[in-house]
Amino acid sequence: MAFHWLAAQLWRHRVAGLMVIMGVTSLLILLGTHLLQHSSPHEWPKGWSKIPAKDKKGLPAYAKQRPNKPYQNYRRSDTQSTSAQAEKDANLHNILRTRTHAPVVFLKTHKTGGSTVQNLLFRMGEKDRATFAFPYYTYQFSYPDKFRAEFVDELPDGSSQFDILCSHMRLDVEQVKQIMPPNTTYITILREPLQTFESVFSYYTSTIPAFTLAKKVAETAEHKSALSVFLESPESFWDPKEPENGLAKNPMSFDLGLNSQQWNSSWLADLTLLKETFQLVMIAEHFDESLVLLGALLKLELEELAYLRLNTRSPQYVTLLDDITKTRLRAWNRMDVLLYDFFLKLFWEKAEQYGLERLNRDVTLLRVSTDRIRQKCVARKGVPPEELEDFIRPWQTDSVTILGYQIQGNLTKHEQGFCMRLVLPELQYHAHLYFLQYGRDMRAARTE
Repeated sequence: MAFHWLAAQLWRHRVAGLMVIMGVTSLLILLGTHLLQHSSPHEWPKGWSKIPAKDKKGLPAYAKQRPNKPYQNYRRSDTQSTSAQAEKDANLHNILRTRTHAPVVFLKTHKTGGSTVQNLLFRMGEKDRATFAFPYYTYQFSYPDKFRAEFVDELPDGSSQFDILCSHMRLDVEQVKQIMPPNTTYITILREPLQTFESVFSYYTSTIPAFTLAKKVAETAEHKSALSVFLESPESFWDPKEPENGLAKNPMSFDLGLNSQQWNSSWLADLTLLKETFQLVMIAEHFDESLVLLGALLKLELEELAYLRLNTRSPQYVTLLDDITKTRLRAWNRMDVLLYDFFLKLFWEKAEQYGLERLNRDVTLLRVSTDRIRQKCVARKGVPPEELEDFIRPWQTDSVTILGYQIQGNLTKHEQGFCMRLVLPELQYHAHLYFLQYGRDMRAARTE
């Protein structure tokens, strides 16, 4: 009897042990499933195709309008209804995040190559499961209003700080510092001012009031472009009191929060503040050199610095600038010329500190690595929007055609995930990361 009783006890505890093991195994399987759903940036994540509906130009519905009222702090009662599973997935995404890079603010200036840099930071942040400081509405911080801390969406569950801020904004340094940690690295990018303005004019001809007026006049003029008509008498088209005209004069200065209308006594102090704030001001004309310096600053590997030039126009929409046009552009954008020259000098000082010979060597390595990745990833470049699927079609303006990329078809799942992110346009990548972080779609801009 004693033997049977002992055997029964052993069997009972054995069953209990097996139940414990099965429970632990089930938990590990469940955790593994979540990890696969929120895989590393070099794998295909769950919900990748969850891209907001777009209009005929490929623009997500939520991005059509800029909010015309101040943002409010996030409240859960304000949100659209979302599935409980999506919120759980977002919470797990934040819990599992790993912080491997210092916090970063990237001031994304208009038509300077900023979309390409932003894509790099999106990839870095997704790989780290970083917490992005996203706008409360859409994909811009109430541009062209100056940035305010209240424009930022809530800090998600499981996060103690924001790690990356790289959405479009008009800079206010002190307001940004209220959001980002003290050890944040600040970077931005500038481009030769004449080429910048030509690109801004081309891209926003139908949306910036001053440019639209010039376009209407040009339609009645013989053999004159809208740009040349505008530059003949820019003051007659430009109303400085119109907020939407911010980019119509000295656009880079405007993005940096400076007085872009005219020189004033605060300009030198403002430049000094920018110099003290930004650890690196990249230069578009020396993009690869800028990336090497950026990689050293953020401790990035060559593969992480690989890039494709995003948001590029079809060549037919690029205006060649003659000497007269250049002279007029330089006069109209005098503040941007001063800004660019100031930071170009600082850029080469940083390059010399890095070591010019070392810089040239590392640029060569970067180009070899990037070319290898491009050959692996890209099947076609300069692809017209009508030949691209929605989730890789760049947003199209009314005045220019923006080209995109098609990736190779013979890729592994690992390669496909990496290459898709490399070509993914700003709005789609922004929406994808927002969904990962919050488990819901971005809010539409207010229309009232």
